Amino acid sequence: MTCMDERNAIEQLKRGDIQGLETLVRLHQVQAVRAAYLVIRDRSLAEEIVQTAFLRAYERIEQFDTRRPFGPWLLRIIVNDAIKAARRQERFVSLESDASEEERSLADLLLDPNPGPADWVETEDVRQAVWNALGRLPPTQRGAIVLRYYLGLSETEMAEHWSCPRGTVKWRLYAARKRLRTLLHTLHPGTEALD
Repeated sequence: MTCMDERNAIEQLKRGDIQGLETLVRLHQVQAVRAAYLVIRDRSLAEEIVQTAFLRAYERIEQFDTRRPFGPWLLRIIVNDAIKAARRQERFVSLESDASEEERSLADLLLDPNPGPADWVETEDVRQAVWNALGRLPPTQRGAIVLRYYLGLSETEMAEHWSCPRGTVKWRLYAARKRLRTLLHTLHPGTEALD
């Protein structure tokens, strides 16, 4: 992924040429779907959220500040939309008793396409325990974990993104990490605490 490809694609969109959207989708779709899926936990809904976000980005490209990278801007939109969708989902009671195929394929989605030595050591059990624990967090805490640890946003960037004090972001992260520690210890006693 080159910065030049992204800049050219954005300029195309600003000129009204929708071909630029194809480049942006190619550059950011995989990470976007992963981020949405980590929050919403439903692959088809994650893909729908991402597709809608790309279309909105096209429609609102004039509002985008070209001095900033496109990826983080898009991913913040996607995580927010996924949090909203997860909150709507919480209102409905699931009648399913078994883990779905989508949940079993999480390991594939979480794998880094360029794994390092530490990734080879990680076991399926640990990934599944983290997935299960993450799913038990409220959507806002799941979103905070995804923004901070998957997308790498700083607490200051998260506060700006959510238009809230940095202290609120710190509390959300603290509460999410504390809850994850408890859940991981309960679900998978050998899992190390998060710090």
